[in-house]
Amino acid sequence: MKFNHEIVEKNIGLLGIFTVIAISIGGLVQITPLLFQKDTTEPVNGLRPYSALELEGRDIYIREGCVGCHSQMIRPLRAETERYGHYSVAGESVWDHPFLWGSKRTGPDLARVGGRYSDKWHEVHLLDPRAVVPQSNMPAFPWLAENVLDGELTAKKMEVFRGFGVPYSQEDIDNAKNAVEGKTEMQALIAYLQSLGHALK
Repeated sequence: MKFNHEIVEKNIGLLGIFTVIAISIGGLVQITPLLFQKDTTEPVNGLRPYSALELEGRDIYIREGCVGCHSQMIRPLRAETERYGHYSVAGESVWDHPFLWGSKRTGPDLARVGGRYSDKWHEVHLLDPRAVVPQSNMPAFPWLAENVLDGELTAKKMEVFRGFGVPYSQEDIDNAKNAVEGKTEMQALIAYLQSLGHALK
C-alpha cells in the first residue's frame, strides 16, 4: 500500500504526532552520545566547586538579570578567543546548575573575567558603570552594597548541589553560614565574578 502524504498534511493531529516523533528521534541521536562522553561529563583539571560566598554571588547574578546581557560561553572563533581567551569547554560547567552560558551580549562575555580586574574595579563598576566604562549602558546596582547576607540558606543550597554531584564536603556545608553571614551582596557578586574562568585561562 502506497503511503499518501496528503492525509498527513491535511490532518493537523497526525502532522503534530509525526513532527514530535521526528524531533524525538533526532534529539536522541544527537544528545544521548553526549551523556557518555568523558569530556562533556567530567570536570576539567583545576575545576573547584564555588565557595559559599561565590555560590551566593551566583544567585545574585541570576536574580539581578546579569545573565540576560552577559554570556558565559566563548565560541571557538578567532575574534572571540583573541578578545576573551580560551574557548569554553563542557568540562568547565559540569557543576553549574543551571548553566549560565547565555547567548546575548549586550555586555561582554564573562566566562574568563575572573582575575582580569581588581575587586575595587568591580565595586566601582557595579555602583557606577560609566565611571570606568564611559560607553556602558549597564545599570547601576547600588543596593548590592547595602544588602547584607545572613547565610541562612547557604548550607541547604550546597547540600542540593551535592545531590547533583558537586563535591562539597560536610565541612564546606557546616561552615557555609559563617563564611557568608555579614557579607554584602556586592562582596558575594564580586567573589563570583572573580571565580569565573579559574580552571581554564
